[in-house]
Amino acid sequence: MQRWRGLEDIPQDWGRSVVTIGSYDGVHRGHQLIIRHAVDRARELGVPAVVVTFDPHPSEVVRPGSHPPLLAPHHRRAELMADLGVDAVLILPFTTEFSKLSPADFVVKVLVDKLHAKAVVEGPNFRFGHKAAGNVEFLVTQGKTYDFEVEVVDLYVTGAAGGGEPFSSTLTRRLVAEGDVEGAAEILGRPHRVEGVVVRGAQRGRELGFPTANVETLPHTAIPADGVYAGWLHAQGEAMPAAISVGTNPQFEGTERTVEAYAIDRVGLDLYGLHVAVDFLAFVRGQAKFETLEGLLEQMSEDVEKCRELVAADGAA
Repeated sequence: MQRWRGLEDIPQDWGRSVVTIGSYDGVHRGHQLIIRHAVDRARELGVPAVVVTFDPHPSEVVRPGSHPPLLAPHHRRAELMADLGVDAVLILPFTTEFSKLSPADFVVKVLVDKLHAKAVVEGPNFRFGHKAAGNVEFLVTQGKTYDFEVEVVDLYVTGAAGGGEPFSSTLTRRLVAEGDVEGAAEILGRPHRVEGVVVRGAQRGRELGFPTANVETLPHTAIPADGVYAGWLHAQGEAMPAAISVGTNPQFEGTERTVEAYAIDRVGLDLYGLHVAVDFLAFVRGQAKFETLEGLLEQMSEDVEKCRELVAADGAA
């Protein structure tokens, strides 16, 4: 799959394509419907399928300080899109100047002049251009002018997550923030993942017999509520069952919120400086402070056993 950062990265000889545009944070099951439809249409037409997305999130430019927690960084979204059959991902730098492009100018500069769209696939509430003035109806009129089709796909899937609310990135972020990682997984179609580099912490876990990978998460990452979770630690191409702790470590008067993963039953693991990923399968318990160190150690042993059982029941990383 080709990855382009900016319009200038698109090959000069790029031909017609099927395009879909959106933030697609998380590439959840609703997003997957649209992207799969775009890929299927591209195969029918014999042209590539392209996803256009933005960095940073448009809300950060339009309303500074409002950047939402991210469910997946751009490289992860690209991996997920490649798995769906996408041929190219275009990440457009979302600047103040870019935000002022009118819907008509966006169509010409991006869809017509650069991507030579043969078809555009979107959800029913798609908005684009300055002040989000462009919508699907406007896109249809532009398609008649510039010779591209517009196909609308209903992305609203529902299930048990969120009490039956339509699946969305906003709902997924809320469930993650509440610690409902199983609900988030239902929407995403996979466990919620947090990534980052393993850094040196206070090393108390090592002293207590439970050495953890202290993950310095990427900016704006959607991090689950404080507590203990069962999940997977991905490092160097290996998926390891893990007990994951999120929080400030109140037992030792901590103040900095961290994500730490203990690779269950692994001895002598050295991950410092490596980029790792942590998948959250299930919530085990909330963060707590114990009266004694012995009480903490006893609880940690119980947590690890519970996590071992939950990961074994999951069966696949």
